[in-house]
Amino acid sequence: MKVILKENIKGVGRKYEIKNISDGYANNFLIPKKLAEYASPEAVKKAEILRATVEAEIQIQEKLTQKQIEMLKGVKIVLNKKASEKGHLFEKVQPEEIAAALKDQAKIDIGSEFLMIEKPVKEVGEHAIIVQIGKNRGEFKLVIEAEK
Repeated sequence: MKVILKENIKGVGRKYEIKNISDGYANNFLIPKKLAEYASPEAVKKAEILRATVEAEIQIQEKLTQKQIEMLKGVKIVLNKKASEKGHLFEKVQPEEIAAALKDQAKIDIGSEFLMIEKPVKEVGEHAIIVQIGKNRGEFKLVIEAEK
């Protein structure tokens, strides 16, 4: 039976794809749970239009993230934190704090979930922070200074 998927379903297909699915799986699971609909000619045309729209939006998002990653080159963010005389911070720097500083100081809005911090930032000095959004990857410098 041909159906149009309304959601991404692992092992079956992606949203708005037209798939040949066994009758039992379609009638007993996918259609009652509103995960798919019958592939009538009108529904197929509508799904093709929606799929093209979604693909165009994904391409636009990828271009925007690529520009944000390119903007990170040469960026240096400075944070002042309480530290001991030896340069150890009293608390580690949180990814949310780094993302907020990036937005305030460099006007680049990147979510904290995209910051790849290999080891916790617990010392004064310069640290490399990697940003990965999908397959796009960039890096910026984070400078931690001790408060006086």
